[in-house]
Amino acid sequence: MLLYRLFWMSLFLLITNGEREFYGNHFGEWNDSQLQPTIQKLMKGYNRYLRPNFNQGPVEIGMSLDIASIDAISEINMDYTATIFLRQRWRDSRLLFPGNESLSLDGRLVSLLWIPDTFIPDSKRSFLHDVTVENRLIRIFSNGTVLYALRITATIACSMDLTKYPMDRQECTLQLESWGYNLQDVVFYWTRGNDSVKGLDTLRLAQYSVESYYTTVSEAVYETGFYPKLVLHFSLRRNVLFFILETYVPSTLLVVLSWVSFWISQSSVPARTCIGVTTVLTMTTLMMGARTSLPNANCFIKAIDVYLGICFTFIFGALLEYACAHFCTMQHQTIVDVQRELLKEFEESNGMTHLANSMSPKKMQTEESTQQEMPEQSVTCEGNEATDKKREKGCSLSSLKQMSRRAASMMSVENPNNIDRHARVFFPMVFLLVNIFYWLYYLLF
Repeated sequence: MLLYRLFWMSLFLLITNGEREFYGNHFGEWNDSQLQPTIQKLMKGYNRYLRPNFNQGPVEIGMSLDIASIDAISEINMDYTATIFLRQRWRDSRLLFPGNESLSLDGRLVSLLWIPDTFIPDSKRSFLHDVTVENRLIRIFSNGTVLYALRITATIACSMDLTKYPMDRQECTLQLESWGYNLQDVVFYWTRGNDSVKGLDTLRLAQYSVESYYTTVSEAVYETGFYPKLVLHFSLRRNVLFFILETYVPSTLLVVLSWVSFWISQSSVPARTCIGVTTVLTMTTLMMGARTSLPNANCFIKAIDVYLGICFTFIFGALLEYACAHFCTMQHQTIVDVQRELLKEFEESNGMTHLANSMSPKKMQTEESTQQEMPEQSVTCEGNEATDKKREKGCSLSSLKQMSRRAASMMSVENPNNIDRHARVFFPMVFLLVNIFYWLYYLLF
């Protein structure tokens, strides 16, 4: 019975130790018995909660970056998403070992070493890649230098000035700071200056090109003290060719299309009205589509908004030009009709005068005998009164005709077709001058 109990107890202990070894290795729990003899000696008495050179001065940490990709640049959120390889180097005198070789350790051994608390202050979202394992690298050199590298994807804020969009240049930064260690504990520096950053020269972005970049060393000031800070500055220039084909060329063609109405007869009201209204509506749709990829609450007037506004003004001006030309044509026609009526009345009045002069000889003789009986003075007076009446009647007709001509000159154009003739030259010339000024201003200033 005793042997039976000892057998089952031994079997239980064997299974328990096997499970502990399996789950310990599976979840990255390391102990000294699993490490090589060299690493066992390095880890003996090592305290990962104390930084190197504790109470002996700050730890100098060198940084270098490899920009693997910049996946997206968002004007709406004003940020960019980048995948970077961050490499940090520092010297830990507690990890000295003889020889000239280096030890490359499993990334899970990070939990046994002291590492800097570096973070990206402008990061909105970030994560460490873990396929197929966590993308970490630990390498220890014989002089105590530790190389710690990791692969990160982060979405980082970038303040953008969209005043010259889409001919803009944006200045973005990538900042690295220490979270808990101030300048008395940790000092950051770029390992090779501007050459510490690789990959920006070979990046190919959808809408941007990297013009230049440089690195700086500064310090971050917070309420709790002064902290080390490294900054990568890079300049992005937007490729305007896409927007020229997408927005500028269609809007310019719409303006040219609106000028076609200047060569259409003013009597073709449906044709000219259809061209004007269609171009206005199409331009409105193009303006709305151009704003969909931009922040709605942006207080800046962008360059593309200025150009679309110019094109909309010219298109709407062409529609108003036809309205004015048609109005002048109708007014001119109305005044011509009034002049014809006045001329007709004047001719009718002249006809009555000729009819009175062609009266019968008998009646004229009766009037002459009657006039001979009257005194000479009365005949003279009556003759003067008749002459004055004829003059007053003629003067009233001539004055009315002059007033109508003055109204015609003030209220209408002598030839309304000249409006279209002048518009054919005026609109293209002004549009060309505005384009020259627009492109010179936004490209050179």
